[in-house]
Amino acid sequence: MDINEFKSKLKPIKEWNYDVTPLYRGYTDKTLYINVGEKSMLEKAVPPQMKEKFIGGKGYGLRLLWDATKPDTKWNDPENEIIISTGPIAGITQYSGTGKSLVVTISPQTDSVMDSNVGGYFGPFLNFSGFDSLEIQGKSEQDLIIFIDGENGKITLFEAPEGVTDSHILATYLTKALANSDAGKDLVKVSVVSSGTAAETSLIGMLNFSFYDTRRKEVRLKQAGRGGIGTVLRDKKIKAIVAKVAKVGGDMNNVVDMPAIVERGKRFNLEMKNLDESQAQMRSKGTAHLTNVMNDYNLLPVNNFKFGCHQEAYKIHGDVWKSYFTQGVPDGCWIGCNMSCAKGVDNYELRSGPYKGSKVLVEGPEYETTSSLGSIMGIFNPDFTIESNFYCDTYGICTISWGTIMGFIMECFENGILNEERTGGLKLNFGNADAAMELLHQLARGEGFGKTAGLGVRKLKELFAKNGWGDAEFMQEIGMENKGLEYSQYVSKESLAQQGGYAMTNKGPQHDEAWLIFMDMVNNQIPTFEKKAEALHYFPMFRTWFGLMGLCKLPWNDVEPENNGESDEPAKVPEHVDNYVTIYKAVTGKPFDKKELIRMSERVYNFQRIFNLRRGYGKRIHDAQPYRAAGPVTKEEYLSLEEQYDNQMREIIGIDPTGKTVEEKMAITKKHRLDQYEKLLDAVYARRGWNKNGIPTIEHLKDLGMDLPELIETVTPHL
Repeated sequence: MDINEFKSKLKPIKEWNYDVTPLYRGYTDKTLYINVGEKSMLEKAVPPQMKEKFIGGKGYGLRLLWDATKPDTKWNDPENEIIISTGPIAGITQYSGTGKSLVVTISPQTDSVMDSNVGGYFGPFLNFSGFDSLEIQGKSEQDLIIFIDGENGKITLFEAPEGVTDSHILATYLTKALANSDAGKDLVKVSVVSSGTAAETSLIGMLNFSFYDTRRKEVRLKQAGRGGIGTVLRDKKIKAIVAKVAKVGGDMNNVVDMPAIVERGKRFNLEMKNLDESQAQMRSKGTAHLTNVMNDYNLLPVNNFKFGCHQEAYKIHGDVWKSYFTQGVPDGCWIGCNMSCAKGVDNYELRSGPYKGSKVLVEGPEYETTSSLGSIMGIFNPDFTIESNFYCDTYGICTISWGTIMGFIMECFENGILNEERTGGLKLNFGNADAAMELLHQLARGEGFGKTAGLGVRKLKELFAKNGWGDAEFMQEIGMENKGLEYSQYVSKESLAQQGGYAMTNKGPQHDEAWLIFMDMVNNQIPTFEKKAEALHYFPMFRTWFGLMGLCKLPWNDVEPENNGESDEPAKVPEHVDNYVTIYKAVTGKPFDKKELIRMSERVYNFQRIFNLRRGYGKRIHDAQPYRAAGPVTKEEYLSLEEQYDNQMREIIGIDPTGKTVEEKMAITKKHRLDQYEKLLDAVYARRGWNKNGIPTIEHLKDLGMDLPELIETVTPHL
């Protein structure tokens, strides 16, 4: 089907007209509710309490989802919602990293609340179209496309044409079909949210948010990857959501003090210009510059997190990725962002799958993808990573989850838990790129062992144990998931703080709450439990604030002011924190300081913890981690760093390893590391105002002003 045929088959089912409310100080104070089952639409006013306590972004999403669902709502029930929100700062173009959206739903993987952040233009365009949030409920009987026309004040439900589902085609077709013309100035005003065929056949589907790249003259994609949100979208029979705006201007947010924002933006842009090449090389390599750094510090996941480095890692060095990326183009995923870290590989010819022979634009790979679609499988082949990156994106699959699933599967294969009979003939050993690529295509087709793999690590552990294929305890220890979500791509064994930064998260182990490895492991800045607990209080709260505002975290600390090391708390990058305080006040006109920044986040963070509790989770037991996140599970692992582990036993644990077998030393190490983690839980819970079981106390909720009746009712039975 070509674009013209596709356009001719876009049949409107229902239309609504509405008055477009312009933003005022970052808000429209309206949300849009669409029930795709009932084919109904409602414009809602934002209640004052919601604005005061939940702020925007993830906060709005959580509040709306709580109100829409019951404690036992399943991910595929009609009443589950997908909510897309930004925040008051999102959409300004004078400071880098202001185009983020936050997506919230009940997850197919965790059965609890999932949030995922994403770039692209859709979130700001939703705001410019008159809404602070989009709330989608119900289940359609036919495939739909939702079109929010913020230029003309019209919302249309289209019957989706058959035969086009994968995002790289669907997003392009919809952009061109619904723009006012084929001119770049019109194409850039359209953004599409979509998933792909694999979101229909798995639990790990993700969402692609598009933006039109005027230099490349191509539609590009950014991903809300975690937790299966794309699977929820396709379960609701939604193929895409489209937003179109009349214009993108310099002050669409109608801020209070634009000169203050411009001044801070110029300051940051100068830092990027002068310091990026020496500090991070985001403009030339994006986050892929981290690959060799992680390998150097034994932090790059290799062979399902067994190891942290590999002799072939030079093949995926940051300089290698730089050679693939198109240079000299402004690679921002929102207008005005000078980090330009959204790198891409242009005109890449595919070697496999349904689009074999096509030349395509491949997004990234990001650092996470260089590991998840590479080293974690024992594969050090850039072409494999690039091609599987493309297919994960267009099929609508989270690259982090898929890679961690593959690492688990490959280790199971090498340990006899899986074999060729059980995998349908595929030899899924570490390093087998051909078999790994075939399994990805099977997943998208909903066939064979590929469909099984799409269940995710937690359900695979349960399935393999139920079938009697392997030892349940061993699979639990090597299966890198927590709360049902697969681990993102850093080895945490030697950083107790990072273990907490993964397993104590509300949604599951994603590095967006706290990345503390260098503070803890390399620089030894947080040596005591109290200091680790303080870091595991401050940084998750600070990072939560980005998700309330519609901000990207990369401009905060990936490039730092030249004198940052001279500050009292360099890990916090205080000058950049002050930038955000200034910008928030300049947008909203409200009194604000860095203390209130943390308290804003605490309110929402504790609400999400209690939301988990409402759903039967959110307790200490749910913050347990697989042992591989903490230490060596296998003899092979221990022996790979035997001298280091022996020295730690002697100097830290206080036991002489001389004369002991490897198995005895592993048992001693395991007991110590598990004990340390339990002590960390105690310290962090106390700092966060929670009891020993990880439940927020009533006193803490009162102090935060979050002693809402529904929250008190939820926590009281557990105190």
